[in-house]
Amino acid sequence: MSLPLAGLRIVAVEQYGAGPFATQHLADLGAEVIKIENPNDGGDVGRVVGPYYFGPGDSHFYEAFNRNKRSMSLDLKKLEGKEVLHNLTANCDIVFNNLRGDLPAKLGIDYQSLAEYNPAVVCVHLSAYGRTGSRAAWPGYDYLMQAETGYLSLTGDPDGPPARFGLSIVDLMTGTTAAMAMLAGVLEARRTGRGRDLDVSLFDVALHNLAYVATWYLNGKHVTQREPRSSHPSLTPSELYRTRDGWIFIMCNKEKFWGALAHVVGKPEWVTDPELANYKVRLKNRDRVRRELDGVLMQHDTAEWITRFAGKVPAAPVYDVAQALDTDFVAEQERIVDFIHPEHGAIRNVASPVRVQGDCLPTRAAPRLGEDTEDILTELGYSAERIASLREQAVVQ
Repeated sequence: MSLPLAGLRIVAVEQYGAGPFATQHLADLGAEVIKIENPNDGGDVGRVVGPYYFGPGDSHFYEAFNRNKRSMSLDLKKLEGKEVLHNLTANCDIVFNNLRGDLPAKLGIDYQSLAEYNPAVVCVHLSAYGRTGSRAAWPGYDYLMQAETGYLSLTGDPDGPPARFGLSIVDLMTGTTAAMAMLAGVLEARRTGRGRDLDVSLFDVALHNLAYVATWYLNGKHVTQREPRSSHPSLTPSELYRTRDGWIFIMCNKEKFWGALAHVVGKPEWVTDPELANYKVRLKNRDRVRRELDGVLMQHDTAEWITRFAGKVPAAPVYDVAQALDTDFVAEQERIVDFIHPEHGAIRNVASPVRVQGDCLPTRAAPRLGEDTEDILTELGYSAERIASLREQAVVQ
């Protein structure tokens, strides 16, 4: 295969979710990701995140974030482990980590510590609050970021308690942002011959994702609040509506879709109704829009409306996770892929969102702890005797 990132080598001191998600994006596209795991503490903590497992040290959670990687067991706190890291650095493009903000410098995995071994190495740090400032040493997790940056105040019904996203959306977005930062750093290093540190934090990404809601407040002091039925704050119809057997989400976010909707549901008069004819009046009369649409849509099941709206009105059924993964469209688009594990066989997972024309992406399941240690050390020029010595000292497993 000739994949877009073939030849890119990343040394990743990573664990849990956001960091492994970042490097998995790049591994899927052909990058070589060497996952560094401490042999003396069980490796990536994600291996034991339950409640579902393929076997000891191999959770469903771990497999979701670590496919197409190599695992090297290495204790970075030992002198001999640091020496191995320096040899890896001399032969890689990126050293990545998702440790607490104060730890990279202490472990010697920042640019200042590694530049002498490879001036072009790019050091990318994913932390909770960044490596500088009053919170550099603070631990932090996704839901805390959602709470502090306003997400919970925007999610859920106005009459209910604040609610988080159903997914660890900040972890996932920060991982994706870190993948972008790694590629940006490599582009610069290949142009200039010099690397640098780049930082991404959960907090910064969560705050950045406020986007237009932040702009509304910063420039007009408008504080966005929760709306009934997950409604868009400034457009309607753009929310949940009732059908005969459940719910449907409709988003008429362009004026032309209102006309299309009116005609499909048999209400062409809505197009010229002075209370419904444009964005401004519909927003003012949102309660009426909701009543009118509920009344019409409740005459048929969701599936019937999706068939009628297809390609004309932006609409989607409200599915649970099982329904979402089992649709005909997901199968048609080959979005579920078997990743092959030497012990467990095929492990099903969601495909990379990046499609590469003319090539199939790799399908190796997540590595076992230390699975590639000996091969990597041999590639670096270590003899069998030297590798055995490192094992005896518990530097590697």
